[in-house]
Amino acid sequence: MTAIRVLIVDDQMMVREGFSVLLGAQPDIEVVGEAVDGREAVAQVQALRPDVVLMDIRMPGMNGIEATREIVAAGDASKVLVLTTFDLDEYVYQALRAGASGFLLKDASARQLAEGVRVVASGEALLAPSVTRRLINEFARVVPAPRAGAPAPGQVDELTDRETEVLVLIAQGLSNQEIADRLVVAESTIKTHVSRVLVKLGLRDRTQAAVYAYETRLVTPG
Repeated sequence: MTAIRVLIVDDQMMVREGFSVLLGAQPDIEVVGEAVDGREAVAQVQALRPDVVLMDIRMPGMNGIEATREIVAAGDASKVLVLTTFDLDEYVYQALRAGASGFLLKDASARQLAEGVRVVASGEALLAPSVTRRLINEFARVVPAPRAGAPAPGQVDELTDRETEVLVLIAQGLSNQEIADRLVVAESTIKTHVSRVLVKLGLRDRTQAAVYAYETRLVTPG
């Protein structure tokens, strides 16, 4: 099995070294590089082509949001996993809108860190549902009106009733298996629905699907 290649981006050396040690101990994860700010992160992504970028948000110079936006805009296959100190960080939502594939608290355990990398690398979910459901309700509360250039709400009409139901459950932080259990169908069926939702709405991944659901008011914080 090919190891998941990870780039760690943080302006604090101790944080970078700590994450490097924790991830390096995993047999299926390889830390291929480090960066001290967003500008270096963009350059390292182009040079190293990592599968996952662990991206701090608050850094001097180019911050994590700007770096994420550049990495995604460049069309790189690397997925960005945002690191945040606070679970109510006001920048989390901005990072997701910039194209990040998920977010993780810096006080996460070694197991949660490794699993977060695996989940984002696979594209299976925004992140561990237990974390996602708690945080998504917070950043969803600051959702502005749909931005210029965002998918038009009318596109939701292109989805079948079941696809719309799946989209709502994605936005609530459920994994494919949890959605399958909820709807009493096979997980493979849900994977097919998710793929069709992404194609019909012109979205890149589950993260964009979740953000889309909130921005178009298909889902509102409860």
